[in-house]
Amino acid sequence: MAVTRMHNTLSKSHVMADRMATVNRLEEVVSTSDEFDQVVSQALPILLDRATGYTKRFLRETGQWNDDIEHEKFALRWGSEYLERFLVYGRSEVPCRPLFLFDSLVAKQHSKPEPFCYHPDLLRPLGRFLDGLVARAVVSRDALIALYHHSYGWGAGDVIAVTGLNGLESQRIYKNFRRWRESGWQRTMDEVGLTKAELAELEQQRQRQRFNSEAERLIRVAQAHYRKSEPDHYPCLSRSQWGDMFAQGYGCDYRIWHLALCLDCMQTAWGLGSSGSLTGEKPRLELQVRP
Repeated sequence: MAVTRMHNTLSKSHVMADRMATVNRLEEVVSTSDEFDQVVSQALPILLDRATGYTKRFLRETGQWNDDIEHEKFALRWGSEYLERFLVYGRSEVPCRPLFLFDSLVAKQHSKPEPFCYHPDLLRPLGRFLDGLVARAVVSRDALIALYHHSYGWGAGDVIAVTGLNGLESQRIYKNFRRWRESGWQRTMDEVGLTKAELAELEQQRQRQRFNSEAERLIRVAQAHYRKSEPDHYPCLSRSQWGDMFAQGYGCDYRIWHLALCLDCMQTAWGLGSSGSLTGEKPRLELQVRP
């Protein structure tokens, strides 16, 4: 037993030494983007812990923290968000000291007048639901296509009509819907940390008169935040510009990606891709909780 304790102590000491060496390397100057990638790739767990810890501290300081699993998951998800942003941003900032650059990036986000992670509604079931959906949509095509359903209650045929897709792309839409129903939605809800009781609460809230207006207000905030992941060449367009795109049949990915994540452009481009099959008022948010 004494040998085991000694072995465990030595193992812990070795781990601590490795961790300290990694932190020290992060504090040194890197001169090229390849060197940046190499140094940072060896320190991802350390950087994630650092960002998550910063997020917890700032949430405590602003009175938005509870010691429960939901808030722990929330802080971890925002830590991951900051780390992903750093991996892209840092390569363009060499020469730099990666650790100091990382700390400054997180501090800059937290020092904004109204940083997104401070939004009080994000800690309520509706806010966590919408934030989780939109966050997942920027990395998953299934979740992206599912936004059309969760935002407007549309099925695959409606999405195909609105976005003006051809036969080959249409088949992909049906597959996206099927995979989301089979596993994507539940996996996303688990990642967000929404319980069965909270999902049932959201279903009940849908009966309230102001529910969709509250959801529309918040999803616009989420879309504006997460569209930082949108390619730079996907700007908002005027109705005539959208009309040209639909009429000439180009920009399939553009239409799918941008319209799912921009309620304003969805209302601007409404009906242009449907060959006259869509009538009635412009769409407004009609939130669907389940797939």
